[in-house]
Amino acid sequence: MAWGTLRYQTYKYLCCWCSVSVSVLCLLLSCSVSPNRSIAHSRTMTQDQAQVQYSLPQHKENVVLATGKCQYSAKDNVLLTDYKYKTSTVKNNKADGSIKVSLEEQDYKFKIDLKVPKVGVMLVGFGGNNGSTLLASILANKHNISFHNKDGEIKPNYLGSMTQSATVHLGRDEETGRDFFQPFNAVLPMVNPNDLIVTGWDISNLNLAESMQRAQVLDYDLQRQLTPLMKEYTPMKSIYYPEFIAANQFDRANNCINSKGDEFTTKGKWDHMMQVRSDIKTFKTENQLDKVIVLWTANTEKFAQIVPGVNDTHENLLQAIKNDHEEIAPSTLFAVASILEGVPYINGSPQNTFVPGLIKLAEHENVLIAGDDFKTGQTKLKSVLTQFLVDAGIRPVSIASYNHLGNNDGKNLSSQMQFKSKEISKSGVINDILESNSIMYGDDPEKARIDHCIVIKYMPAVGDSKVAMDEYYNELMLGGHNRISLHNVCEDSLLAAPIILDLVIMCEFCSRVTYKEANDNGDYKKFHPVLTLLSYWLKAPLAREDFLPVNGLMKQRAALENFMRLLIGLPANDELRFEERLA
Repeated sequence: MAWGTLRYQTYKYLCCWCSVSVSVLCLLLSCSVSPNRSIAHSRTMTQDQAQVQYSLPQHKENVVLATGKCQYSAKDNVLLTDYKYKTSTVKNNKADGSIKVSLEEQDYKFKIDLKVPKVGVMLVGFGGNNGSTLLASILANKHNISFHNKDGEIKPNYLGSMTQSATVHLGRDEETGRDFFQPFNAVLPMVNPNDLIVTGWDISNLNLAESMQRAQVLDYDLQRQLTPLMKEYTPMKSIYYPEFIAANQFDRANNCINSKGDEFTTKGKWDHMMQVRSDIKTFKTENQLDKVIVLWTANTEKFAQIVPGVNDTHENLLQAIKNDHEEIAPSTLFAVASILEGVPYINGSPQNTFVPGLIKLAEHENVLIAGDDFKTGQTKLKSVLTQFLVDAGIRPVSIASYNHLGNNDGKNLSSQMQFKSKEISKSGVINDILESNSIMYGDDPEKARIDHCIVIKYMPAVGDSKVAMDEYYNELMLGGHNRISLHNVCEDSLLAAPIILDLVIMCEFCSRVTYKEANDNGDYKKFHPVLTLLSYWLKAPLAREDFLPVNGLMKQRAALENFMRLLIGLPANDELRFEERLA
């Protein structure tokens, strides 16, 4: 293999050392960010408006950002941050075997609205395992409900939520030299999950206390204490088109917009969509909400066919709904209704809700969307382990993944058409990781594939405790091989519920961040509607046109952490550690 010549084209740029110091301050502005946590931005600035101060009383300390990159506007209650984005582009000239690497820079200005709004969450599949578990977690934390199981007293918490239970690296402690970390939700104001107003739709009419009991996810003592609160929540009528989910879900379908007795009509799809729009408007008005986010956590649907003239453009998609086209699924109607109401929509299931016409509708209306499929257990581990193996120069040859589960998700996936949606979402998670290594998998991305088998079986006895077993068969040097076998038992809904929280909280947060190029005198802009920053929580990340999804979990996590850092004037994290390594 000819490596050719590597030529670097560099440009001069400034390197700014940023410092973070801790001191006791007198602060004025307070915003709720999490249970019993607050953040305050001082209106007292240095003369050049370069210093931002905020307090973290849960840590009994205050933080001063002396990065010289931020300004606080008391008039608008916004934080303004300058950021120099640096990246590299590569020109791979296969004709002469040369690789030209160029450095590119772009100065941006970011504006973060520091006011935390009143937010409502509308779940499609509210009465399912995930919906009832999510509501239970919020109510248990909000009302500080402790309970007992065989291990003793359990206090309410949000373990499993990155925004509530993980940290961000801020820098190096001056005195100890140790890395200094801060809670993720204490970097900038975020919605307190206890303050979320929750409702939703479900094809089953059980109230949420009954749904919680049916799900068999939570310990009895917690269910007992939550029942008086949960029974006050009843799902709104949903949309049920039998051909899109498994036939074994028919018995649940007693709470549907499109039913007449035991009959379900697929006629009047536009009216069904308009009813969802009406539900969103009513919920927002009655609860005096600033923002609403709609999230699909209902059954997996079959994959929709991409049909020219039907769902390829937003105009065709809207007309296809009016024409009651057979490829218009319930999830499509919920997404369209949300977008037309200006409400972000997140798809937590594997089906391809975001057909080209729906993405174009979101772009046309400038509304945030994200998907697909919650990344909770087996796939999350796979995106980490495969990245580790490839980065270590060990060549994965095959991955066999087996699951069995006994909840309603597993029951629905026992149907072949619904399983196919799940198989597609789970199988693509390693593709870009393999494509990153041409030494082991060649230069053609389309050929960078391995034997990758996925099996899912429904076993009612195990309930919500999903069992995942994987075998990684890898090639070593000189013809050697090794096998890595994993056995992972997941509490499926207890992993999914905090992910739903994170998706909602970060989606709302991103809606308060706008940007423009430094030399642009015009208005600040929103993010592109396809919100790829949420990929960390999603199995098959939706990517905008002409871009490929990033599946490596650590890359996705780094993007989120660096995003939070840049907004407070800090550079992207790296592990150069020159203060240690250079003489």
